[in-house]
Amino acid sequence: MNTALILIDIQNDYFPGGKMELEGSIEASLCAKRLLQFFRDSNLPIVHIQHVSVRPGATFFIPDTKGIEFHENVAPLPHETVIRKNYPNSFRETSLLDHLEKESIKRLVITGMMTHMCVDATARAAFDYRFKCAVVADACATKSLSFENELIPGAHVHGAFLAALNNVYADVITTGDFLSRNLV
Repeated sequence: MNTALILIDIQNDYFPGGKMELEGSIEASLCAKRLLQFFRDSNLPIVHIQHVSVRPGATFFIPDTKGIEFHENVAPLPHETVIRKNYPNSFRETSLLDHLEKESIKRLVITGMMTHMCVDATARAAFDYRFKCAVVADACATKSLSFENELIPGAHVHGAFLAALNNVYADVITTGDFLSRNLV
């Protein structure tokens, strides 16, 4: 089965000093880096997704800023595929589906940021397009949210969204599980 690694929005604005710092972004990027190295060493397909905000009033991922650049831990090599997006769903109004079909990809290993937004939207869309998906939990990061005046800690947001994806939309695994079981 042709498997591709998808790295979603692992960009500077999500890291310390960025405009939208996430909880655990450094740790998640280091797990994504391990997966990226495995895919590079195995000569397997890699797709870097880069979010660029174009909506009025956007406060991060602003065009032509350092914040939209890929974090150094997972910076693409010149020959690796980079797809820009403007919406949470990495398939919406991008060339991602065409690229994956052209490469005969059937399975996606999804990593990235934010778990509750772009990772979730992309995994659900991928399922609808009939891809078999694995979401690597420790290679994703998110933030605390609030709902009805209650603060939902980032770890709870992360866990709830991964639990909702698990078993139907994706197999939720860890980096260690993926690498030790060689799940390509």
